[in-house]
Amino acid sequence: MNPSNTDKIIRRTTMVATLTASYFLLTADYGPGPNALDPIKNAIFSAQSSVKDFIIGPKREVQESEAKNLAPSAAEKHP
Repeated sequence: MNPSNTDKIIRRTTMVATLTASYFLLTADYGPGPNALDPIKNAIFSAQSSVKDFIIGPKREVQESEAKNLAPSAAEKHP
């Protein structure tokens, strides 16, 4: 391996290790009471669900409830 490939591997490994450690530290269980990291955990979970919705699509239940809400208004606009 030449030095540039070794540097890339070390950098990537360091980034992955840092991200993994920070994820575990932020999502650790600090007990049942609220703490200072709750907003950060909520932001992580919100981003996670947004990415899932973007990649997989919204849940079927959400689509069905939106269709029920849209159906009456659509009927009112077009008699």
